[in-house]
Amino acid sequence: MIPSIVRYVVHPLHERLLSRRTFAYLKELEASQWASPDELRGLRDSKLRALLVHAQSRTAFYRRRFARAGVDPTRDEPWDALQRLPILSKPEIRESLDDMVWRDAPGGLFPYDTGGSSGDTLAFYFDRRRQGYDQAARIRSHRWFGVDAGDREAYLWGSPIETHRTNAVKCLRDALCNERLLSAFDMSPECMDGYLDDIERFRPACLFGYPSSLALLVDHARSRGRRMRLPQLRAVFVTGEVCYPHDREALESYFRVPVADGYGSREVGFIAHECPEGNSHVTAENVIVEIVEDGRTVPPGETGEVVVTNLDAYAMPFIRYRTGDVGRLKAGRCACGRGLPMMDVVLGRSTDFLYLPDGNIKHGLSIIYPLRALGGVRSFRVMQDENYAVTVEVVCDERAARITLRSICERLRPVLGDEVELCVKKVERIGTSGSGKYRYVTSRAAGAGARKHQEVSGNA
Repeated sequence: MIPSIVRYVVHPLHERLLSRRTFAYLKELEASQWASPDELRGLRDSKLRALLVHAQSRTAFYRRRFARAGVDPTRDEPWDALQRLPILSKPEIRESLDDMVWRDAPGGLFPYDTGGSSGDTLAFYFDRRRQGYDQAARIRSHRWFGVDAGDREAYLWGSPIETHRTNAVKCLRDALCNERLLSAFDMSPECMDGYLDDIERFRPACLFGYPSSLALLVDHARSRGRRMRLPQLRAVFVTGEVCYPHDREALESYFRVPVADGYGSREVGFIAHECPEGNSHVTAENVIVEIVEDGRTVPPGETGEVVVTNLDAYAMPFIRYRTGDVGRLKAGRCACGRGLPMMDVVLGRSTDFLYLPDGNIKHGLSIIYPLRALGGVRSFRVMQDENYAVTVEVVCDERAARITLRSICERLRPVLGDEVELCVKKVERIGTSGSGKYRYVTSRAAGAGARKHQEVSGNA
C-alpha cells in the first residue's frame, strides 16, 4: 500500500479504533526530545508524582508498600519518595499480582507475559495508555533515521503474538500496515533463500529483528553470493539481544545503511534507543532508569543493575522494577541536540541458537516461548549436546495446575522435530553460571560456537 495512505489514514484509524492516543503522544514526544535536561527532569517529577498518587489510591499493593516505606506521594518530593521505595522483583509480582492491578483502567486490561534471565515466567497487564506511549516512542526513534509510520518494514522476528495469528489475519495486517513478518524461529537454508527473495520483492524502508538472526541471514546471503537490491532501505533496527560489534559490522557492511540498537522489555516498555550519533537515549518522558549497586542509586558513569519505573503504566504500575540487566548512565548531552539522557547496556542474558540435524537453525526464543506459555513451569534451562540431543530442566510450581513431563515434551516436539532426542527433567532450582548470570539456552551442537548471543529482556 502507498506509505502516505498508511501513515495518514490506516495507522491513525487503527489506533483510534483501539482507543489509543498514539499520534497525540507522538506529537508530545517529538517536541519534548529537544527539551533541556532540567526541563525533562521537571516533566519526570510531575509524571512521577501523578503515578505514585495513582498507585497509592488505586492499588492495595502500593498502599501497603508506601506505608511501610513511610512514603506520602501527595506531600513528599517525588524523587525522594521513589528512592525510599524498595526495588520490585518478579517473585513479589507473582505473589501480589491481583493487588497490583487497576481493574478500572480506561479501555480495559490486556494480559501479557514474559520470561527472564532463567526463562522465569511473569504475567502482567497493560492498558491503552501504556501501549500508545510505547508505540509513539518507537515511531519517534524510527523517524530519527528517516523512517516514518507507514513506510515498508520487514521483521525477522519471533513474537508469540505474531506467530499465533492465523495466516489470513496476518496477511491482512501486513498488507494494510506495510509490514512483512519473517520467522526468526525457522532459519533453515531453504527458508533463508525464501527470505532473501521476499525481502527484495517487498522493498522495505527498514529491517527490524534480532541482531543474531539478521547477521545469520547476512552470512547465508554471502555464502550464496547474493547481494540484495534494496534501494529504499534506510536503516536496520535491532533489539531483543545485545548487538555485538561483529554483528553490527556485518550488517552495516552488507546493507550499507545505519544499524540502530533499541533496548526495552515487555514488562517496562520502550526504555532506550540509539540515535544517528551512536548514543542510546533513554525515553525519559515515559521511563525512569536508575543504575543500582549495593542498594543505592549510582551516578552516571558507574555500572550497576538497571532498575526501571514506567511513568505511564497505570493499569499495573511497575515502580523500581529490577530488570536483571547491567548498565550505566552516561553524563553530558549528545551531539544530536536531544536533551534525553544517554545510557549503555553492558550485559544482558546469554542465549544461543539451537541447531537441528537437517540444517535448520532455531533462535533460542523458539523454545523459550512454548515453555513460557506453560502455566505450571516457573523457570527452566535448555541445553543441547554435540549430537543435537536437547535436555530441558524445569522448575514446576506445585500450586499451579499439575503439569507432566509428557505434556512439556508434546509442547516442544514441534519446535525440535522428530529426529532430535529430547529429555525433560524436573529439578528443584536452576543454578547460575560462574558470572552469576543465567544462560537459559546453551548449545554445543555443530556450528554453535560460531556466534554466542545475549538477550536483553523483552520486547521479545
